[in-house]
Amino acid sequence: MPIRIPDALPATAALESENIFVMTEHRAMHQDIRPLQLLLLNLMPTKITTETQILRKLSNTPLQVEVELLQMATHAAKNTAADHLEAFYTTFDAVRDRHFDGLIITGAPVEKLEFEEVDYWPELCAIMEWSKTHVHSTFHICWGAQAGIYYHYGVPKHALPEKAFGVFSHDLVKRTSPLVRGFDDRFWAPHSRFTEVRATDIEAHPDLELIAVSDEAGVYVAKSTDSSNFFVFGHPEYDRETLRAEYDRDVARGEARALPAHYFPGDDPAAAPEATWFSHAQLLYTNWLNYYVYQTTPYDITRAGEKEGADEHGHRSEA
Repeated sequence: MPIRIPDALPATAALESENIFVMTEHRAMHQDIRPLQLLLLNLMPTKITTETQILRKLSNTPLQVEVELLQMATHAAKNTAADHLEAFYTTFDAVRDRHFDGLIITGAPVEKLEFEEVDYWPELCAIMEWSKTHVHSTFHICWGAQAGIYYHYGVPKHALPEKAFGVFSHDLVKRTSPLVRGFDDRFWAPHSRFTEVRATDIEAHPDLELIAVSDEAGVYVAKSTDSSNFFVFGHPEYDRETLRAEYDRDVARGEARALPAHYFPGDDPAAAPEATWFSHAQLLYTNWLNYYVYQTTPYDITRAGEKEGADEHGHRSEA
């Protein structure tokens, strides 16, 4: 089944060129089914790139998904054309009275700042508070995951001695979680961050559970026990060349940066990177959409966000 996005969004052409089924708004309007309503809060500076990466993962499921793009009203985006933001993005004030099956909050290059020092932190807090009653399940990525687990559960972030940068091997802590159904016992995922959330803090919190960790990169996936919040501290959506682009950018700025770990064959930056994380990344998004959004969200979208209790598999019982 397709993903439904605006006809003129730049990601449309990119996804169609990959033979991904993208449904036009016109065609979707003539289908008598309720698609999943997802809101993507894009905090990344390269918004078009991030849109395309995440939409690619959301599209490869049997579900029809309608995605709306959200930007921060209290932050001026400098790396995306104003006409793109005007055409495709909305603001929180425009959606605060609506309900959504799912919310995705991306990362942002602000890890070195304290949360309260980020200029849009009050607005982000308002959105995360709103999500408690208006969103069925929220998927947080990288800094977005650190911000979410701090806001909702008080788990702090800690500075790393050096940037976690590269593709790292991970082990499953909770193999029975439907979120990682189909995963190998050990799998690879990209990380790119200066801070971390510690496994001991997550394990000590009664409302959180640890799903996957890396000996080198630390915590990768955690979730709330009621399945309302998911925290992914890496970047499973990254393309093959994303880490190379970040490395080249940092070097061009004069920053001392080690090569991304386990990324270039033979640590040769002239070599084509090996993509070792694509299959698990797709499963992660697909499993979240299927088990924790589609199968458990109420058909009446206005009830999305109601807390009726859930078991560890995301199955909710009626109040």
